[in-house]
Amino acid sequence: MTSLLVTSTDEGTGKTAVALALARLAADRGATVGYMKPKGTRLQSNVGKTLDADPMLARELLDLDAEMHEMEPVVYSPTFVKGAIRGEEDTAALRERVREAFDGLAEGTDTMILEGAGDPDTGAAIDLTDADIAELLDARALLVTRYEEPRDVDRILTAAENLGDRCLGVVFNAVSSAAYDEVETEVVPFLESRGVPVLGVVPWAREMAGVTVADLTNELGAESLTDAATDALIERVLVGAMSGESALSHFRRTKDAAVITGGDRADVQAAALDAPGVNCLVLTGGHRPSGAILGEAEQQGMPVVTVQTDTITTIERIESLIHGGRVRDAATVERMQELLHAHADVDAILD
Repeated sequence: MTSLLVTSTDEGTGKTAVALALARLAADRGATVGYMKPKGTRLQSNVGKTLDADPMLARELLDLDAEMHEMEPVVYSPTFVKGAIRGEEDTAALRERVREAFDGLAEGTDTMILEGAGDPDTGAAIDLTDADIAELLDARALLVTRYEEPRDVDRILTAAENLGDRCLGVVFNAVSSAAYDEVETEVVPFLESRGVPVLGVVPWAREMAGVTVADLTNELGAESLTDAATDALIERVLVGAMSGESALSHFRRTKDAAVITGGDRADVQAAALDAPGVNCLVLTGGHRPSGAILGEAEQQGMPVVTVQTDTITTIERIESLIHGGRVRDAATVERMQELLHAHADVDAILD
Protein backbone atom coordinates (compact mmCIF):
# COMPACT_ATOMS: atom_id res chain seq x y z
CA MET A 1 0.00 0.00 0.00
CA THR A 2 1.29 3.46 -0.92
CA SER A 3 0.29 6.76 0.65
CA LEU A 4 0.34 10.12 -1.11
CA LEU A 5 -0.19 13.39 0.75
CA VAL A 6 -1.38 16.19 -1.53
CA THR A 7 -0.31 19.39 0.17
CA SER A 8 -0.15 23.02 -0.85
CA THR A 9 1.85 26.22 -0.54
CA ASP A 10 -1.25 28.32 0.05
CA GLU A 11 -5.04 28.48 -0.05
CA GLY A 12 -6.72 28.39 -3.44
CA THR A 13 -4.18 26.30 -5.36
CA GLY A 14 -6.71 23.66 -6.44
CA LYS A 15 -5.35 21.09 -4.01
CA THR A 16 -8.70 19.38 -3.44
CA ALA A 17 -9.39 19.00 -7.15
CA VAL A 18 -5.89 17.58 -7.69
CA ALA A 19 -6.20 15.16 -4.76
CA LEU A 20 -9.57 13.79 -5.86
CA ALA A 21 -8.53 13.64 -9.50
CA LEU A 22 -5.45 11.60 -8.56
CA ALA A 23 -7.62 9.30 -6.46
CA ARG A 24 -9.88 8.66 -9.44
CA LEU A 25 -6.93 8.21 -11.80
CA ALA A 26 -5.52 5.59 -9.43
CA ALA A 27 -8.92 3.87 -9.32
CA ASP A 28 -9.06 3.91 -13.13
CA ARG A 29 -5.80 1.96 -13.09
CA GLY A 30 -7.41 -0.74 -10.99
CA ALA A 31 -6.20 0.34 -7.56
CA THR A 32 -8.41 0.18 -4.49
CA VAL A 33 -8.30 3.75 -3.23
CA GLY A 34 -8.92 5.30 0.17
CA TYR A 35 -9.05 8.96 1.16
CA MET A 36 -8.40 10.91 4.33
CA LYS A 37 -8.09 14.57 5.31
CA PRO A 38 -6.41 14.40 8.73
CA LYS A 39 -7.23 18.02 9.60
CA GLY A 40 -10.68 19.32 8.69
CA THR A 41 -10.20 22.96 7.74
CA ARG A 42 -12.93 23.85 5.20
CA LEU A 43 -15.64 23.85 7.81
CA GLN A 44 -19.40 24.08 7.57
CA SER A 45 -22.36 23.13 9.69
CA ASN A 46 -23.80 19.72 8.91
CA VAL A 47 -26.64 18.41 11.08
CA GLY A 48 -25.30 20.26 14.07
CA LYS A 49 -21.69 19.17 13.58
CA THR A 50 -18.70 21.06 12.23
CA LEU A 51 -17.38 19.14 9.27
CA ASP A 52 -15.06 19.71 6.34
CA ALA A 53 -16.84 19.67 2.99
CA ASP A 54 -13.90 18.08 1.15
CA PRO A 55 -14.13 14.61 2.78
CA MET A 56 -17.88 14.65 2.17
CA LEU A 57 -17.26 15.25 -1.53
CA ALA A 58 -14.54 12.57 -1.56
CA ARG A 59 -16.87 10.03 0.01
CA GLU A 60 -19.42 10.73 -2.72
CA LEU A 61 -17.07 10.79 -5.71
CA LEU A 62 -14.96 7.80 -4.62
CA ASP A 63 -17.96 5.77 -3.42
CA LEU A 64 -16.51 5.30 0.06
CA ASP A 65 -18.45 4.06 3.07
CA ALA A 66 -16.06 5.36 5.74
CA GLU A 67 -17.39 7.42 8.61
CA MET A 68 -16.68 11.14 8.66
CA HIS A 69 -14.89 10.97 12.02
CA GLU A 70 -12.42 8.53 10.43
CA MET A 71 -11.89 10.55 7.26
CA GLU A 72 -11.52 13.74 9.29
CA PRO A 73 -10.11 12.76 12.71
CA VAL A 74 -9.14 16.32 13.73
CA VAL A 75 -11.64 19.16 13.20
CA TYR A 76 -9.27 22.11 13.09
CA SER A 77 -11.78 24.81 13.98
CA PRO A 78 -11.01 28.15 15.66
CA THR A 79 -12.50 26.75 18.87
CA PHE A 80 -10.21 23.73 18.67
CA VAL A 81 -7.12 25.90 18.14
CA LYS A 82 -8.05 28.08 21.12
CA GLY A 83 -8.29 24.92 23.21
CA ALA A 84 -4.86 23.81 22.00
CA ILE A 85 -3.40 27.18 22.96
CA ARG A 86 -4.87 26.82 26.44
CA GLY A 87 -3.32 23.39 26.82
CA GLU A 88 -6.63 21.54 26.55
CA GLU A 89 -5.47 19.22 23.74
CA ASP A 90 -3.12 16.26 24.15
CA THR A 91 -0.76 16.31 21.15
CA ALA A 92 0.29 12.68 21.56
CA ALA A 93 -3.34 11.57 21.77
CA LEU A 94 -4.22 13.55 18.64
CA ARG A 95 -1.37 11.95 16.72
CA GLU A 96 -2.56 8.53 17.86
CA ARG A 97 -6.11 9.39 16.78
CA VAL A 98 -4.86 10.29 13.29
CA ARG A 99 -2.74 7.14 13.14
CA GLU A 100 -5.60 4.86 14.18
CA ALA A 101 -8.01 6.47 11.72
CA PHE A 102 -5.47 6.07 8.94
CA ASP A 103 -4.84 2.41 9.74
CA GLY A 104 -8.56 1.69 9.62
CA LEU A 105 -9.11 3.50 6.33
CA ALA A 106 -5.98 2.04 4.72
CA GLU A 107 -6.91 -1.58 5.42
CA GLY A 108 -7.57 -3.36 2.15
CA THR A 109 -6.49 -0.44 -0.06
CA ASP A 110 -3.69 -0.19 -2.59
CA THR A 111 -3.44 3.60 -2.51
CA MET A 112 -4.28 6.11 0.20
CA ILE A 113 -4.76 9.71 -0.87
CA LEU A 114 -4.26 12.12 2.01
CA GLU A 115 -5.34 15.72 1.59
CA GLY A 116 -3.40 18.38 3.43
CA ALA A 117 -4.49 21.73 4.82
CA GLY A 118 -4.64 25.03 2.96
CA ASP A 119 -1.09 26.02 3.86
CA PRO A 120 2.01 24.34 5.32
CA ASP A 121 1.73 26.04 8.73
CA THR A 122 -1.72 24.76 9.65
CA GLY A 123 -1.50 22.28 12.51
CA ALA A 124 1.72 23.62 14.06
CA ALA A 125 -0.11 24.26 17.33
CA ILE A 126 -0.58 20.51 17.78
CA ASP A 127 2.56 19.30 15.97
CA LEU A 128 0.49 18.11 13.03
CA THR A 129 1.57 20.23 10.08
CA ASP A 130 1.42 18.50 6.72
CA ALA A 131 5.13 17.70 7.06
CA ASP A 132 4.41 16.11 10.45
CA ILE A 133 1.57 14.07 8.97
CA ALA A 134 3.72 12.84 6.09
CA GLU A 135 6.25 11.60 8.63
CA LEU A 136 3.62 10.12 10.95
CA LEU A 137 1.86 8.20 8.18
CA ASP A 138 4.96 7.39 6.11
CA ALA A 139 3.57 9.20 3.06
CA ARG A 140 5.18 10.79 0.05
CA ALA A 141 4.09 14.39 -0.47
CA LEU A 142 3.04 16.17 -3.67
CA LEU A 143 3.18 19.95 -3.42
CA VAL A 144 0.48 21.80 -5.38
CA THR A 145 1.16 25.47 -6.06
CA ARG A 146 0.43 28.39 -8.33
CA TYR A 147 2.78 30.86 -9.95
CA GLU A 148 2.00 34.55 -10.26
CA GLU A 149 5.34 36.23 -9.51
CA PRO A 150 8.98 35.22 -8.96
CA ARG A 151 8.67 35.49 -5.17
CA ASP A 152 6.33 32.50 -5.25
CA VAL A 153 9.47 30.39 -5.65
CA ASP A 154 10.43 31.27 -2.06
CA ARG A 155 7.29 29.61 -0.69
CA ILE A 156 7.79 26.57 -2.89
CA LEU A 157 11.38 26.04 -1.76
CA THR A 158 10.46 26.54 1.90
CA ALA A 159 7.55 24.10 1.71
CA ALA A 160 9.67 21.52 -0.11
CA GLU A 161 12.47 21.90 2.45
CA ASN A 162 10.01 21.37 5.31
CA LEU A 163 8.82 18.15 3.67
CA GLY A 164 12.40 16.97 3.23
CA ASP A 165 13.01 13.63 1.54
CA ARG A 166 9.27 12.93 1.52
CA CYS A 167 8.69 15.65 -1.09
CA LEU A 168 7.90 13.80 -4.28
CA GLY A 169 7.80 17.01 -6.30
CA VAL A 170 5.72 19.98 -7.35
CA VAL A 171 2.71 20.43 -9.61
CA PHE A 172 1.98 23.96 -10.79
CA ASN A 173 -1.75 24.45 -11.23
CA ALA A 174 -3.80 27.04 -13.11
CA VAL A 175 -0.77 28.67 -14.73
CA SER A 176 -1.83 31.63 -16.87
CA SER A 177 -0.85 31.82 -20.52
CA ALA A 178 1.22 34.93 -19.73
CA ALA A 179 3.30 33.04 -17.15
CA TYR A 180 3.40 29.59 -18.77
CA ASP A 181 6.62 30.04 -20.79
CA GLU A 182 8.39 31.61 -17.81
CA VAL A 183 7.45 28.66 -15.62
CA GLU A 184 8.55 26.09 -18.19
CA THR A 185 11.82 27.72 -19.27
CA GLU A 186 13.01 29.44 -16.08
CA VAL A 187 11.20 28.34 -12.93
CA VAL A 188 11.17 24.59 -13.60
CA PRO A 189 14.91 24.35 -14.36
CA PHE A 190 15.70 26.49 -11.31
CA LEU A 191 13.65 24.34 -8.94
CA GLU A 192 15.08 21.12 -10.33
CA SER A 193 18.60 22.54 -9.93
CA ARG A 194 17.70 22.93 -6.25
CA GLY A 195 16.59 19.31 -5.99
CA VAL A 196 12.83 19.91 -6.28
CA PRO A 197 11.33 17.87 -9.16
CA VAL A 198 8.52 19.50 -11.11
CA LEU A 199 5.96 16.84 -12.07
CA GLY A 200 3.44 18.99 -13.86
CA VAL A 201 2.61 22.43 -15.20
CA VAL A 202 -1.16 22.57 -15.58
CA PRO A 203 -2.47 25.54 -17.58
CA TRP A 204 -5.30 27.78 -16.48
CA ALA A 205 -8.64 26.51 -17.75
CA ARG A 206 -11.65 28.80 -17.81
CA GLU A 207 -14.09 26.12 -16.74
CA MET A 208 -12.03 25.58 -13.57
CA ALA A 209 -12.05 29.26 -12.62
CA GLY A 210 -14.58 31.24 -10.67
CA VAL A 211 -17.78 29.95 -9.14
CA THR A 212 -21.28 29.86 -10.49
CA VAL A 213 -24.12 32.10 -9.36
CA ALA A 214 -25.69 28.98 -7.87
CA ASP A 215 -22.51 28.29 -5.85
CA LEU A 216 -22.48 31.86 -4.62
CA THR A 217 -26.16 31.77 -3.68
CA ASN A 218 -25.79 28.52 -1.74
CA GLU A 219 -22.62 29.56 0.09
CA LEU A 220 -24.08 32.92 1.12
CA GLY A 221 -27.43 31.47 2.14
CA ALA A 222 -28.94 34.10 -0.14
CA GLU A 223 -32.53 34.45 -1.25
CA SER A 224 -33.06 34.47 -5.03
CA LEU A 225 -35.44 37.19 -6.17
CA THR A 226 -35.62 36.21 -9.84
CA ASP A 227 -36.08 33.00 -11.80
CA ALA A 228 -32.98 33.62 -13.94
CA ALA A 229 -30.51 30.83 -14.73
CA THR A 230 -27.72 30.51 -12.17
CA ASP A 231 -25.01 28.70 -14.16
CA ALA A 232 -23.05 31.84 -15.17
CA LEU A 233 -19.52 32.19 -13.78
CA ILE A 234 -18.48 34.77 -11.20
CA GLU A 235 -14.76 35.55 -11.26
CA ARG A 236 -14.65 38.94 -9.53
CA VAL A 237 -16.58 41.20 -7.17
CA LEU A 238 -17.48 44.84 -7.77
CA VAL A 239 -18.85 47.15 -5.10
CA GLY A 240 -21.55 49.59 -6.17
CA ALA A 241 -20.71 52.47 -3.84
CA MET A 242 -20.38 55.26 -6.42
CA SER A 243 -22.97 57.25 -8.36
CA GLY A 244 -25.05 55.47 -10.96
CA GLU A 245 -23.26 57.19 -13.86
CA SER A 246 -19.80 56.36 -12.51
CA ALA A 247 -20.93 52.83 -11.70
CA LEU A 248 -22.09 52.22 -15.27
CA SER A 249 -18.73 53.30 -16.68
CA HIS A 250 -16.93 51.07 -14.17
CA PHE A 251 -19.18 48.04 -14.66
CA ARG A 252 -18.85 48.14 -18.44
CA ARG A 253 -15.10 47.55 -18.18
CA THR A 254 -15.44 44.20 -16.45
CA LYS A 255 -16.67 40.70 -17.18
CA ASP A 256 -18.07 37.75 -15.22
CA ALA A 257 -18.65 39.92 -12.15
CA ALA A 258 -21.03 40.05 -9.23
CA VAL A 259 -22.06 43.56 -8.19
CA ILE A 260 -22.68 44.09 -4.48
CA THR A 261 -24.74 47.07 -3.39
CA GLY A 262 -27.50 48.10 -1.02
CA GLY A 263 -31.13 47.40 -1.76
CA ASP A 264 -31.86 51.13 -1.76
CA ARG A 265 -29.36 51.98 -4.52
CA ALA A 266 -31.68 51.82 -7.52
CA ASP A 267 -29.23 53.85 -9.64
CA VAL A 268 -26.40 51.37 -9.08
CA GLN A 269 -28.74 48.42 -9.62
CA ALA A 270 -29.90 49.86 -12.93
CA ALA A 271 -26.27 50.42 -13.98
CA ALA A 272 -25.46 46.78 -13.19
CA LEU A 273 -28.39 45.64 -15.34
CA ASP A 274 -27.04 47.71 -18.25
CA ALA A 275 -23.52 46.24 -18.05
CA PRO A 276 -22.98 43.08 -20.16
CA GLY A 277 -20.12 41.87 -17.96
CA VAL A 278 -22.22 41.69 -14.80
CA ASN A 279 -23.66 38.21 -14.19
CA CYS A 280 -25.30 38.70 -10.80
CA LEU A 281 -26.60 41.44 -8.51
CA VAL A 282 -26.16 40.90 -4.75
CA LEU A 283 -28.13 43.16 -2.42
CA THR A 284 -26.91 43.40 1.18
CA GLY A 285 -28.63 44.09 4.46
CA GLY A 286 -31.72 42.05 3.62
CA HIS A 287 -33.12 44.78 1.37
CA ARG A 288 -35.28 44.15 -1.66
CA PRO A 289 -35.14 46.30 -4.81
CA SER A 290 -38.08 48.06 -6.43
CA GLY A 291 -40.55 46.22 -8.60
CA ALA A 292 -39.20 48.07 -11.64
CA ILE A 293 -35.66 46.78 -11.03
CA LEU A 294 -36.87 43.23 -10.47
CA GLY A 295 -39.00 43.37 -13.59
CA GLU A 296 -36.06 44.55 -15.68
CA ALA A 297 -33.83 41.85 -14.17
CA GLU A 298 -36.38 39.16 -15.01
CA GLN A 299 -36.59 40.43 -18.57
CA GLN A 300 -32.82 40.38 -18.97
CA GLY A 301 -32.35 37.05 -17.20
CA MET A 302 -30.14 38.62 -14.53
CA PRO A 303 -29.99 36.76 -11.18
CA VAL A 304 -30.71 39.04 -8.23
CA VAL A 305 -30.13 37.75 -4.71
CA THR A 306 -30.41 39.32 -1.29
CA VAL A 307 -28.40 38.55 1.85
CA GLN A 308 -28.81 39.58 5.47
CA THR A 309 -25.12 40.36 5.98
CA ASP A 310 -23.50 43.77 5.52
CA THR A 311 -21.53 44.73 2.44
CA ILE A 312 -18.02 44.19 3.86
CA THR A 313 -18.84 40.74 5.23
CA THR A 314 -20.52 39.75 1.96
CA ILE A 315 -17.51 40.87 -0.08
CA GLU A 316 -15.13 38.88 2.11
CA ARG A 317 -17.24 35.74 1.82
CA ILE A 318 -17.58 35.96 -1.95
CA GLU A 319 -13.89 36.71 -2.49
CA SER A 320 -12.97 33.75 -0.30
CA LEU A 321 -15.27 31.54 -2.32
CA ILE A 322 -13.86 32.75 -5.64
CA HIS A 323 -10.27 32.40 -4.41
CA GLY A 324 -10.96 28.80 -3.47
CA GLY A 325 -11.99 28.01 -7.04
CA ARG A 326 -14.43 25.49 -8.39
CA VAL A 327 -13.67 22.20 -6.71
CA ARG A 328 -16.91 21.00 -5.31
CA ASP A 329 -18.49 18.83 -7.99
CA ALA A 330 -17.81 15.78 -10.12
CA ALA A 331 -17.48 17.74 -13.36
CA THR A 332 -14.63 19.82 -11.96
CA VAL A 333 -12.76 16.75 -10.72
CA GLU A 334 -13.24 15.01 -14.09
CA ARG A 335 -11.81 18.05 -15.88
CA MET A 336 -8.83 18.03 -13.52
CA GLN A 337 -8.25 14.36 -14.35
CA GLU A 338 -7.98 15.35 -18.02
CA LEU A 339 -5.63 18.23 -17.25
CA LEU A 340 -3.34 16.09 -15.10
CA HIS A 341 -3.28 13.33 -17.70
CA ALA A 342 -2.22 15.85 -20.35
CA HIS A 343 0.14 18.07 -18.36
CA ALA A 344 1.54 16.08 -15.44
CA ASP A 345 3.63 12.94 -14.97
CA VAL A 346 0.85 10.86 -13.43
CA ASP A 347 2.98 7.72 -13.54
CA ALA A 348 5.67 9.32 -11.39
CA ILE A 349 3.08 10.65 -8.98
CA LEU A 350 1.08 7.44 -8.49
CA ASP A 351 3.62 4.67 -9.03
